Amino acid sequence: MLVLLAFIIVFHITSAALLLVATIDNAWWVGEEFFADIWKVCVNNTNCTELNDSVQDFSTVQAVQATMILSTILCCIAFLIFLLQLFRLKQGERFVLTSIIQLMACLCVMIAASIYTDRRKDIHEKNEELYAQTSGGSFGYSFILAWVAFAFTFISGLMYLILRKRK
Repeated sequence: MLVLLAFIIVFHITSAALLLVATIDNAWWVGEEFFADIWKVCVNNTNCTELNDSVQDFSTVQAVQATMILSTILCCIAFLIFLLQLFRLKQGERFVLTSIIQLMACLCVMIAASIYTDRRKDIHEKNEELYAQTSGGSFGYSFILAWVAFAFTFISGLMYLILRKRK
């Protein structure tokens, strides 16, 4: 039982770390000479421009930013609630509240990655002066980590739903 508990805790912390890296790091769209993400665009690895309200479709970028931040916060809150429930739940009860919050984090990261997947091309085309040198890129590791974090948060949310407290 202790091994299972340790696995669940490590799995949850890994999910939170993946969400943090995917949210913070500058590698959602990458190429040989540039990096672009939900916060800024860097050309030649030094010339960085932060995304602000002068960018067309900035509301789309803000939606991705907000849902990624929210998913990270919800994942951390779910972990704290899990620890609290670990000591407060009666024997045989399920970790339903933790599961619901973790599945909400899963939903948020899915929404963020889906919006970015769908709208990236439109944002790049409408802001050619900013994204002129980023046409030959591909999705970067932060984008991939966001999808991996989606899978991790979904699996951990289901684990919490199935899991019952034992002695």
